[in-house]
Amino acid sequence: MKRVITFGTFDLFHIGHLNILERAKNQGDYLIVGVSSDQLNFNKKQKYPICSEENRLRIISALRFVDEVFIEDSLELKGEYIEKYDADVLVMGNDWVGKFDEYKRVCEVVYLDRTPSISTTQLIEIIKS
Repeated sequence: MKRVITFGTFDLFHIGHLNILERAKNQGDYLIVGVSSDQLNFNKKQKYPICSEENRLRIISALRFVDEVFIEDSLELKGEYIEKYDADVLVMGNDWVGKFDEYKRVCEVVYLDRTPSISTTQLIEIIKS
C-alpha cells in the first residue's frame, strides 16, 4: 500500500482544497492529511485562521478519500511526521516547489499545480469588500 501525506491549513474550505486533496489521493492508496494548528498559523502569518483547527479537522476528516488526519504543530517536524505516518509520498502545492526536496531522502516528493484563480486569501479579500 502506497501512503501519501500532505499538509495545509484548509481554512474556508474551497474547490482548490478539494482538487489538491483528490489529486494527492491519486498519488497512492492511503491519504494522510496534516492540518496546521491555529498556533502554527499564527506563528507563520501573525493571524489565526477564520475557522478553528477543530472545525478544519472535522471538514477534512469528512472527505471520503481522506483516510487519516492529524494536527500539524510545527513546520520543522515535517520529516518526523513523514516517518511517523510511514509515508511513501509527500504531496505539496507547486507554490512550494523545491522547499521540501530535503525529504526526497525518505520519500518521493511531488508538487501539484494549484487550482487557478482561487485561494483562501482571495476569498477573505472578497468577503471584506
